[in-house]
Amino acid sequence: MFAAVVINSNARELNRVFDYIVPAEMQGTICVGDRVFVPFGKGKNLSEGYVSELKEKSEFANKEIAKIEDSILSKENIELAKLMSEKYFCNFSDCIKLMLPPGGASKDLTKRVKDKTARFVYLAKEKDEILFYIDKNLKSDKQKKLLNFLLENDGMDVSELEAITEVSKAIMSTLEKKELIKFVYEKIERNPFIHKKISRDEKLVLNEEQQSVYDQVEFMIENEEFTEFLLKGVTGSGKTEVYLQLIEKVLEKGKKALVLVPEISLTPQIIDRFLARFGEGIAVLHSKLSNGERFDEWNKIKNGDAKIIIGARSAIFAPVDNLGIIIIDEAHDSSYKSDMTPRYNAKDLARFIAKQNNIPLILGSATPDVCDYYKAAQGDKELVLLTKRANNASNPTINIVDMRQELAIGNKSMFSEILKEKINENLKNKKQTILFVNRRGYSTFVMCRDCGYVVKCSNCSIALTYHSFGNVLKCHYCGHEEPIAKVCPECSSSKIKYFGTGTQKVESEIEKLFPEATTIRMDIDTVSKKNSHENILNKFKNENIDILIGTQMIVKGHHFPNVTLVGVIAADGALNIGDYRAEERTFQTITQVAGRAGREKDKGEVYVQTYNPDNYAIVCSQDQDYDRFYKGELILRKNLNYPPFCDIILIRIQGENINSVKKVSKKLYEELLKQKNENLFVYKPVPSPVEKIQNVYRWRIVVKGRLNRKAIATINEALKNLDNRDKNVTITVDSNPTNMM
Repeated sequence: MFAAVVINSNARELNRVFDYIVPAEMQGTICVGDRVFVPFGKGKNLSEGYVSELKEKSEFANKEIAKIEDSILSKENIELAKLMSEKYFCNFSDCIKLMLPPGGASKDLTKRVKDKTARFVYLAKEKDEILFYIDKNLKSDKQKKLLNFLLENDGMDVSELEAITEVSKAIMSTLEKKELIKFVYEKIERNPFIHKKISRDEKLVLNEEQQSVYDQVEFMIENEEFTEFLLKGVTGSGKTEVYLQLIEKVLEKGKKALVLVPEISLTPQIIDRFLARFGEGIAVLHSKLSNGERFDEWNKIKNGDAKIIIGARSAIFAPVDNLGIIIIDEAHDSSYKSDMTPRYNAKDLARFIAKQNNIPLILGSATPDVCDYYKAAQGDKELVLLTKRANNASNPTINIVDMRQELAIGNKSMFSEILKEKINENLKNKKQTILFVNRRGYSTFVMCRDCGYVVKCSNCSIALTYHSFGNVLKCHYCGHEEPIAKVCPECSSSKIKYFGTGTQKVESEIEKLFPEATTIRMDIDTVSKKNSHENILNKFKNENIDILIGTQMIVKGHHFPNVTLVGVIAADGALNIGDYRAEERTFQTITQVAGRAGREKDKGEVYVQTYNPDNYAIVCSQDQDYDRFYKGELILRKNLNYPPFCDIILIRIQGENINSVKKVSKKLYEELLKQKNENLFVYKPVPSPVEKIQNVYRWRIVVKGRLNRKAIATINEALKNLDNRDKNVTITVDSNPTNMM
């Protein structure tokens, strides 16, 4: 017997399988997916690898597998990794690492996460014997105290027992010697829900639209058929209730459910809904958990103890079997696309897994991705609609405020007069307000008004952002910090001015304008600690904080019954990012954040401040008219040949030496042209919009066309012909990237 083994390496030349002889003693136990150690190359140390195939014949195998370490991956994992390696232009082993348990990718076995254990104390004799012993033989009051406590609380953690009874470990050791108690090491589950106290709820009666959606998906669940549903539901239309009831149906059939959410900030809210409905059997996977918590949640899924898995993008790799449904909430969100190798799209992988399992896949959104909506219009997805708010609440009134007119009347504040008036009114009425800002920090950039010099990061070709906390300038790409400049480095002028608006500046201005108001801020700077997302949202909701100021984290999915006013401070921010999706993101953001207002009985109002009031994305968002926006956007994309009418492949060439980067870029461009694929249009290499990050120069080649097998082969062949390039220059290929920068 022979095994095809994938070596755990990110070297492109090792991105293939190597055949090994399976020793006779392993032939009854070895499986596809096993982690093995094999002799490789001229080195004396064994190399780690994964069995991708078992076969009876091989012309190349001349070495034996030395050791089987463990069996983690399934045949399905291997199949998915193969698909990803081809589709996303990356190494097989890079894809496999995503499917290992948290901490399981480390080559150093001592660094891998393991089960957590603790020492527990149990009575070593029957209760009657213990009582007799206490009565007849014990003189020590502390020993009696401990035994009496254990009679009612047998099996306690040593540390907890010591803290509660104030009896030392030395006394416990004495009782162990008398064979009255025993110490037992037991596994402790690191439970991320330990702090939650959630009251159970009952399922709601679905309205006519919700019931129609439910019935269509339920039919596929019953018949065990794959169908991809695009659920377009306005904000507040009750999509989550539909999800809950469909999952209940799946559980009744003895199957499991996978639910993906885009933001960590959304995870606590949706977990609360699921705990309230189902109580238990839920596992969660996201980056804010500790390694130990993720490891235990992963094992809970692997062992079949979790019936519902909720998580961010990487939860698509959870080791769940017997799936009955996959749900992707806020499916338009760009976070479902990885911006690190492997640059996968979770929606693509969910589609593959759903097909493999013959189960429905639901993509839910109030503002669907234009490409998804186009595919639904073409019949590749089933479009289902929720057009009304579930609790009969009316949609908010959205008002566009022309900030050019504010300047004309002498208002140079970041707040329009009408927004200030409405905030004040909300404060008097004891209602809550959300202010959305697209940037964190105090000011977007610092510029000299005399010569126009902009203070930039010394490592990156990007303007530094001023942060009032610490009074420093920060680079949001590499983390570089430096003190604020008092004079211009170029012309020595003292006319240094802070331009733009960030969350800190909005918070500062609100405190000046409304000193009596309570405020809370939610951005990347305030959510660095564990559970900070949940703590901020709970504080805003439960303590009735007057004003929540935040970035994208506050836009999607949150339900705050007392919020009646939303202000979008600078709606133009996303329009100038040099990306063909700029208008789409602007429309989505305004529509989503507007959906936080007036979700209960009180009418909601939204004020969108802009210097581009005639922009069609902003105009369409005022009426929440997705269809009108979609039709206009589709015409533009067809004329310019952008997705969904083609795929975009972005090839990034990076290195610390600018001349090497240019040389490799030119060579790769020539290799792509040599392939003579008439269905691909290859643009000449140019510097990336942000040319330097962390002292690494970045160039790019844009390729347009359909990313079919022939196109994939063309790009892979060109890359293969560059294998002898300067090793200090790296090349990454990103298909349909969410970030063109």
